[in-house]
Amino acid sequence: MLTRVELYNHKPKQSSRKGLFFFIIACIILSASFFIFRYYYQSTIKIEAPSEDLGQKVVIHLPNGQKVFTYDNLIFEKDGKTYYKGERNTIDLTGGTVAYENWE
Repeated sequence: MLTRVELYNHKPKQSSRKGLFFFIIACIILSASFFIFRYYYQSTIKIEAPSEDLGQKVVIHLPNGQKVFTYDNLIFEKDGKTYYKGERNTIDLTGGTVAYENWE
């Protein structure tokens, strides 16, 4: 008759290599599916800004000899004065002459 310690020592030890192998394969599959899903999801998102109609190209000749190159729809008149409305600022162009020129 064998004691419990002797029975335990005589049993062959189980190898966890199969479990480790399947765990690594599962991790690889999950990470690959994550990156594939992320790539597909990012490629489906399309952000397009609305196009603005800026009008014709104009050159404004100021009385001091300077020129302002802009578009027709960015110029407006208020209280008898001519203004340029830019993205960040407004410029007073009173006294300038507007010439419709292609300034490329």
